[in-house]
Amino acid sequence: MDPHAATPYRPPKYVMLSGNNDQGGLRPPPYRRNIPRYDNKKSSSSRCLKCICCCYCCLIIITVLFFALTFFLYNLYKPQFPSYKVNSFDVHAFDIQSDMSLSTEFAVSVKADNPNQHIGLAYGDDSQINVYYSDSKLCSGKLPSFYQPRKNITMMNIVLKGNSPFGSGLQEALMENRHTGRIPLLVRVKVPVNVVLGQFPLRGVTVYVNCSLVINNLSPNKKVEILSAKYTYVVNFNAY
Repeated sequence: MDPHAATPYRPPKYVMLSGNNDQGGLRPPPYRRNIPRYDNKKSSSSRCLKCICCCYCCLIIITVLFFALTFFLYNLYKPQFPSYKVNSFDVHAFDIQSDMSLSTEFAVSVKADNPNQHIGLAYGDDSQINVYYSDSKLCSGKLPSFYQPRKNITMMNIVLKGNSPFGSGLQEALMENRHTGRIPLLVRVKVPVNVVLGQFPLRGVTVYVNCSLVINNLSPNKKVEILSAKYTYVVNFNAY
């Protein structure tokens, strides 16, 4: 090989960049633009999930605190359901009119017992008491509105009046019951009650009482004996 033969050009490994405006020198590459970055969708969904978890945790804590407070108050005040009893039943009028209607007037004595030591009961105005015989309403009235303090027994004397149709079927059933000396009556009571804890009135309730009575007669001005009585209670919480 000829030593004087031309060798191929190879670029240098290192290049010095001069600060003057040398047109022949190499220039640094132009500045690169930053590539725009987009938010990751996973981060937004993660934040939503954390928010939902926090809401559920708060709801669980509030529920637990509510039940704990209810349990504490229940054990502190030990509420008991009041009891009601028909103490006496008197017939003032039980007359068949010329138009075959029945005119009745009963006097009923009801015993209300509030056994609670820290809870009072305020009975409202919109009460109802109805007396039925064989699904026919005989008479109606209302309970007095009053406040019953704690550990108290109150006797309520109520007069019930009514005028109802008295068909042949009702007459036959009544005559048969009179013959056996066992006349079934149904007394239905509806009364709004506000519970008073100490000096603070709480949420109102509506109490329904059904009393199935069996008496010996319906003769006016004659002593009526209550042979048996059965009571059922239903309580509905009033909406605010």
